[in-house]
Amino acid sequence: MKAASITDYRELARRRLPRFLFEYIDGGSYAETTLGRNITDLRDVALRQRVLRDVSDIDLSATLFGQKVSLPVALAPVGLAGMNARRGEVQAARAATAFGVPFTLSTVGACSIGEVAAGSSAPFWFQLYMIRDRAFMADLLDLAEAAKCPALIFTVDMPVPGSRYRDYHSGLAGASGFLGDMRRAMQAVAHPAWAWDVGVRGGPHSLGNVAPVLKGKTGIDDFFAWMRDNFDPTVTWDDLAWVRERWKGPLIIKGVLDADDARRVADLGADGLVVSNHGGRQLDGVLSSTRALPPIADAVEGRLTILADGGIRSGLDVVRMLALGADGVLIGRAWAYALAARGEAGVSHVLNLMAAEMKVAMALTGVTRVDQLDRKALA
Repeated sequence: MKAASITDYRELARRRLPRFLFEYIDGGSYAETTLGRNITDLRDVALRQRVLRDVSDIDLSATLFGQKVSLPVALAPVGLAGMNARRGEVQAARAATAFGVPFTLSTVGACSIGEVAAGSSAPFWFQLYMIRDRAFMADLLDLAEAAKCPALIFTVDMPVPGSRYRDYHSGLAGASGFLGDMRRAMQAVAHPAWAWDVGVRGGPHSLGNVAPVLKGKTGIDDFFAWMRDNFDPTVTWDDLAWVRERWKGPLIIKGVLDADDARRVADLGADGLVVSNHGGRQLDGVLSSTRALPPIADAVEGRLTILADGGIRSGLDVVRMLALGADGVLIGRAWAYALAARGEAGVSHVLNLMAAEMKVAMALTGVTRVDQLDRKALA
């Protein structure tokens, strides 16, 4: 199958991955209402088609947190992404660097900060959760600083993990011990290309950044147990101030859906925020990012850089988000599908697809630079 869109890459990923990994990428929480809204609400955003304008020279470049980027897109943090292809986060970071956009490494990625730094020719963004063990958090911040990570994305919408039914149905969660291991192994055997590339040749199979505190435990059960025990439900704005004080570079707060919260983020002195519902993987039934974005953009009034994620499946969707008030977007599932399907080459292809789709969308809305996209582009 020749991939012409991110939807095609989703199907290729479904065919190649063991079920428990595909459902982990693809699924949301509870009834997946918000997951669906992210896609449908964004697709329902109508643009104004404008004609007879000189659109022969379209510039997709932008500046995000002092970094010149080839288009206003960054690869979002995706947990366990390194299990989708052999040392997957390294492959994705290389593709992003070659294209000229930021890659973000998740706290719970398979590859560590050090491994990605060694495998990529340019610094990358790092994502962190509020963890009960503040000393461990401080160590991760020090590692990110040593790796010259130019920005920190701090995720605040996960004080407790959401309930994701698909993970239970697939055997990723709730299937502990020998029987759970065997269930996942049988799924892997049914996908021999993945089993050879990742299962046999892709080790170590662990959470690279968390490995020091897991002390040799590398199983799926250990991953979920660590998440349950270490995400901090007591986190408050005071804790966020601790992060701001400790991290001297650009700080981006991810997981904001409310205008009042956005104002507090700006008051805190953060450099940016991400309008996000965690890809529909946390609280089901909340607003889509598309619906939440305009009031947040109005509330902060240019005080910080606004990113958005959720449901972005094309360059046309990027243009829609920019018109709604975002300065840039994060893509998550889009690059995870491509990585699972074709590794680094797949991620590169997705970025090229998005750039080409953005150019068409901008030409047909009569704009030639991304900073010209605002609500005047909306029908």
